[in-house]
Amino acid sequence: MSTRLVSTLLANRTRTLSSRILRPLLPAVNRIPSSLPSCLPPMLPIRSAAASLSTAAPQRMDDDLDNTPTAWVEPDNRVTIRFGDYATTSFNGIWLRDHCRCPSCFHAITKQRLIDTASIPLNIKPSSMAVSPDGKTIKFVWEDDGHESVMDLAWLRQHSYNPKLAEKKLLRDKQLWDASIAESLPIVQYKDVMANEEGLAKWLEHIDVYGIGFVDGVPATPEATEQLGRRISFIRETHYGGFWDFTANLEHGDTAYTTLGLPAHTDTTYFTDPIGLQLFHLLEHRGTGGESLYVDGFHVAHQLQTLHPWAYDILSRTRISSHSAGDKSTLIEPTYGRPILNHDPTTRELYQIRFNNDDRSTLDHLSASEVRDFYAALKEWIKLLRDKRNELWTQLRPGRAVMVDNWRVLHGRAAFTGHRRLTGCYHNWDDYRSRVKTVLDKKTI
Repeated sequence: MSTRLVSTLLANRTRTLSSRILRPLLPAVNRIPSSLPSCLPPMLPIRSAAASLSTAAPQRMDDDLDNTPTAWVEPDNRVTIRFGDYATTSFNGIWLRDHCRCPSCFHAITKQRLIDTASIPLNIKPSSMAVSPDGKTIKFVWEDDGHESVMDLAWLRQHSYNPKLAEKKLLRDKQLWDASIAESLPIVQYKDVMANEEGLAKWLEHIDVYGIGFVDGVPATPEATEQLGRRISFIRETHYGGFWDFTANLEHGDTAYTTLGLPAHTDTTYFTDPIGLQLFHLLEHRGTGGESLYVDGFHVAHQLQTLHPWAYDILSRTRISSHSAGDKSTLIEPTYGRPILNHDPTTRELYQIRFNNDDRSTLDHLSASEVRDFYAALKEWIKLLRDKRNELWTQLRPGRAVMVDNWRVLHGRAAFTGHRRLTGCYHNWDDYRSRVKTVLDKKTI
């Protein structure tokens, strides 16, 4: 369900992120063989007092519909479940036994599995099944040891896989944006974020939907800024420290610690696990320039795939490495190279932009044709990143902080003169997503 967070004007200027643009032109993923050698017993007849569970799939009779869920065991020991709307799916017996949620198999507090999966027979099947009178649960009694598993039918439908009946949908549509977002920025108030979870949830919602969320009314102190960051999660320590408070003094060997302009980029591409969020709060600036730049990487990726699908494909497949080597005691490189555009191997949806042209390492692992193709694709990507219509330029000021999704939104700045004091911090991606799930979505396992 789409959530509108800012004005109607902004909503009209943004685009809903479609699943089509998130899938690269990649070859099919290798699949595990669908069957293993086994001795298959004959079909097992099963009956239940609560609901009749036959050995054959019931036929739908339009003149006499029965909305009672039912189930039966297939010859290969899979359990097929037909729901009240006649949607049908099947589960391997070992999968059902492994996902038992009874107290002896699943810890109610820690949400951890207690059952020894290796002890479950590969071809396990139930000796009996019974759907509850209200049609909400199904009880399996397992043939090998008589263990009883009572499972929620809605939960089984949600996690079905053969076939999948419930597509995992975003609770909120991502909203792609361009320079016009400047007319109505997603902003929350510091006092609201700090006061209760409703205010924090609104900030998290902005970050989730737009990849960026501004906070106004922040006291212009390092202490208040750090407290704001910790409302989302603990701070990630790196070679730059934890919470940072710096000027252009080259304290670290990185161009961020200079007065130079910085093109749009994501941070820590040289980490195997790049940081998830980055908080900025400008406390002081006595000089000129220094405007902040933000670009929606998902929006630019959409444009690239639409205008130059060959370039999108190349930047989705070509692995490159990066490095941080400005400090004498530091040489950080990822365990292995990654593409600029990274996709979920299961859904093939774009989930992460990793791009910092300044930190890119030597390209010495590609063939001559691959080198030419990569640079050609890179030029198209950078051209779109630098299109003025895609660039949000805004002058940060004391009292306004901004949190950026480093896996989606690229940031940069204009060159500046004078004294400029910036504070902020890094946060892990998984810790940020944990807050979205627990504070905003109220999700449970």
